[in-house]
Amino acid sequence: MKRLVRWLVLLALSAIALQGVFVLRIAMMRFVDPESTTFQRSEIWRLATERHEVLWSQRWQPYERIAATLKRAVIASEDASFTDHGGVDWEAIEKAWERNQRAEARAEKLQAQLESQQQRRAANARSAPPRPAPVAKIVGGSTISQQLAKNLFLSGERSLARKGQEFVITFMLEALLDKERILAIYLNNVEWGEGVFGAQAASRHYFRVDAGQLSAMQAARLAVMLPAPKRFEKRPGSAYVSGRAATIVSRMSAVELP
Repeated sequence: MKRLVRWLVLLALSAIALQGVFVLRIAMMRFVDPESTTFQRSEIWRLATERHEVLWSQRWQPYERIAATLKRAVIASEDASFTDHGGVDWEAIEKAWERNQRAEARAEKLQAQLESQQQRRAANARSAPPRPAPVAKIVGGSTISQQLAKNLFLSGERSLARKGQEFVITFMLEALLDKERILAIYLNNVEWGEGVFGAQAASRHYFRVDAGQLSAMQAARLAVMLPAPKRFEKRPGSAYVSGRAATIVSRMSAVELP
């Protein structure tokens, strides 16, 4: 029993120490630009092991040298309440949960229909290649601060423990950094394609201009890519990207910047 208590105490002290490390690292970010994130380091390892080369593009740009159009576009697309919430948008999380529940219900219904069709075909002795089971499209309600917390320090695994740690780090970011600094770090480290990180690299890669010279439509196109940059970089001029970008442009004038 004493050994178990001792292990539990050590575990609790380790968890507290880890939170202290996060606090110190975030506090340093008030004055020092982070050189890399956990996600970026994992991408470097993936490229090195899978491709045997690391093609990387990233260059830090001060907040004032990033176009207001990009700041507005990203907020309009990713986190409309960025300047108002304290790190977590509980209403957005609730809406995302409801959408996911409906998506799962639709997927289960389609799966039942598919199984019924396959049973009828089997009964009629007709062979046909099985169709893949429908998968519910999962959407998130993560704020810019939550995305930054995950990218800076955490892995991409889906678990309650990781999500809980994400919340804790998010509140640390909001307590120790102002909104302008959070947005600056986010825009300089977010992925915009394979090996393309940060606003400056993305602006040069897709439009051959600096991050401070992006037009409203160019900024909106970059914002559209953020949820799935590796997918959208293959077709950056697709009808979906263009249509979604036009919607974001129409919302940008209402965005309040930090």
